[in-house]
Amino acid sequence: MASAAQEIDYHGFLHPHDGVGISFWIISIAMVASTVFFACEAQTVGSHWKTSIHVGMLVTLIAAVHYFYMREYWVTIKQTPIVYRYIDWTLTVPLQMVEFYLILKAVKPDLGQGMFWRLLVGTVLMLSFGYLGEQAIINPWVGFVCGLAGWAFILAEVFMVNTSKDCGEYVGAAFNLMRFIVTVGWSIYPLGYYFGYLVGAVDDNVLNFIYNFADMLNKIWFCLAIWKAAKDETAAKGGALLA
Repeated sequence: MASAAQEIDYHGFLHPHDGVGISFWIISIAMVASTVFFACEAQTVGSHWKTSIHVGMLVTLIAAVHYFYMREYWVTIKQTPIVYRYIDWTLTVPLQMVEFYLILKAVKPDLGQGMFWRLLVGTVLMLSFGYLGEQAIINPWVGFVCGLAGWAFILAEVFMVNTSKDCGEYVGAAFNLMRFIVTVGWSIYPLGYYFGYLVGAVDDNVLNFIYNFADMLNKIWFCLAIWKAAKDETAAKGGALLA
């Protein structure tokens, strides 16, 4: 005779043994909490940091909304919410690239817009080819290689900045950490594409679990790097830049 727990129909609701579904839930709430945190903290930093903090808030807000949908998609039909993921990335990744430009612009007011447009081009290439490859609109291997080329273009751009020369102490620290995240943290996504989609070495459960926590780290930690630099510089200057 089946136990009462086995007889429960969890369709549409979170199953207590669905680790991936639980991770979707945790991260969607973490993104909301981060949004509230950054909205409040933007009022406590120097004026030239506020735009960067607000953009970080948009990153976590957009991710939170999409994670609510991805969570329901996974819990209901147990399939990878690939379209939702790419919509999320299409909005949040360019905003993260804008952050590189914004914090550098804060210490170099004469900085041209070239960096901004080059980062945007690299982002569009990376995401467009990744999506086209995963949806089999083009050859998956072609999508993979061209997507990697877009990522390499982004890395080349951010590593061209000499943080000891072009940035101040606080911006340099934030820029270096953001650069580390874009290099090491983002490597999870092409690895997931390769092992999960191209060679089928990992299943959807493992892939989504890893992607979820990668998103949490790569978005929230990225924005926290900017927040930390903003707080440190504002404190060092005695809060004089708040106006």
